[in-house]
Amino acid sequence: MSFDPRHGGFGGAPKFPHAPELALLLRSAARGDRPGEDAPGPLEMARVSLERMIRSGLNDQLGGGFCRYAVDAQWMIPHFEKMLYDNAALLALCCDLHACTGEQLFRSAAESTADWVLREMQSPEGGYYSSLDADSEGEEGRFYLWEREQVRALLPEAEYRPFAAVYGLDRPPNFEGRWHLHGHLTPAAVAAAQGLTLEQVQSLLGAARATLFAERERRVRPGRDDKVLGAWNALMIGAMARAARVLERDDYLESAEQALGCVRERLWRDGRLLASYRDGRAAFDAYLDDHALLLAAVLDLLQTRWSSADLAFAIELAETLLARFHDPDAGGFWFTAHDHERLIHRTKPLADETLPAGNGVAALALQRLGHLVGEPRYLAAAEGTLRLAATAMRRLPHAHATLLCALDEWLDPPEQLVIRASDELLASWRREAQRGYRADRLVFAIPEDAESLPPVLAAMAPGPRPRVYRCIGTHCEAPREQL
Repeated sequence: MSFDPRHGGFGGAPKFPHAPELALLLRSAARGDRPGEDAPGPLEMARVSLERMIRSGLNDQLGGGFCRYAVDAQWMIPHFEKMLYDNAALLALCCDLHACTGEQLFRSAAESTADWVLREMQSPEGGYYSSLDADSEGEEGRFYLWEREQVRALLPEAEYRPFAAVYGLDRPPNFEGRWHLHGHLTPAAVAAAQGLTLEQVQSLLGAARATLFAERERRVRPGRDDKVLGAWNALMIGAMARAARVLERDDYLESAEQALGCVRERLWRDGRLLASYRDGRAAFDAYLDDHALLLAAVLDLLQTRWSSADLAFAIELAETLLARFHDPDAGGFWFTAHDHERLIHRTKPLADETLPAGNGVAALALQRLGHLVGEPRYLAAAEGTLRLAATAMRRLPHAHATLLCALDEWLDPPEQLVIRASDELLASWRREAQRGYRADRLVFAIPEDAESLPPVLAAMAPGPRPRVYRCIGTHCEAPREQL
């Protein structure tokens, strides 16, 4: 795949976000990997790609949330459908790029995406809906399009001038005679051209967006697929947990906890996970992706706030993965459970597609849980999965980004910090340990009065002052007490 240095992303039209590849690039940058001469570095590729997506028509410039893909190489005109899984992956990336670079652009995009999820995609029962349609009133994109004179009538001239320059209203229409908002120029470029400060332009743009958003809310809305799907919810639970941690937003944490509660209440039945819930009914045995992504999501939540009950649930999910999906002989995990109806061909998905590959997610999550609770069976299953996938990773590395992330942690296990402290000190110590982007560090802040811990964690006892236990792989150092 070829990187597009001008518009970001990979390849030409139609253009998809390829979030797993961007996550791998960011991990590679954090590891200190260097490109060849005259080649863009991994951080540059990830940063440029996400920046262009955020400023473009792929991103809803008024209401937040990303569309599914762009029909052109510039990310200008999307297929207007908004999918939960795309937004989960891009929300997590926005958080990681903000943690890595400190740039406000990525924080703002993360917040607008997460706020869209809270506003439009979370059900009263807590689960996340699946998608918003591309069409409204029988026309694709109608909800998002503008007439130039309509915008001019809604905005004062002081707001209209920079808004039109940034979003292309001073250019020919870009979608069937109307305008879909796309960032042709940066606010900094418009500030310089119009003799304004960047702060003035940003303020004027913010006021204009608020006015147009309020006007757009009067329109007939696109339809919404209100199914609660296990795998897609798991992706968003993990992303919202990460957003809560990086952006220090308690409302995002509450949202993730409500969604996990919904999944456990509606989709977890007598030790079995179901795949879909709607109108009071859960249906269909869940697949590998549902189990693996949910395990990864719970581990993300545990890094944001500790819950011994959630750790117990993570262990249940891991045991279910081994009992119902694992191939102990050849390695890897089947997409369908052992007791699923008989199929003509039973697959072990290795490549990232619409969702990150189930085998890659399972290997990554089992390694992390195995090191956290000291369970060698989880580590062995992850290793067997990586050995099974070795040939596929060598042949098409860009198609197996999630497995490559798991391989990275198998070759060089991340530092794991377990913090034991009182409630009033725990949050500040956790925030300090999680500052910045660290692909090589996992942090679990466990209250000193936590109960029902596995033996490995129970042995990491609290002391009179905050204690930090540092482990790498299966080796743990003596604790350090903090003053």
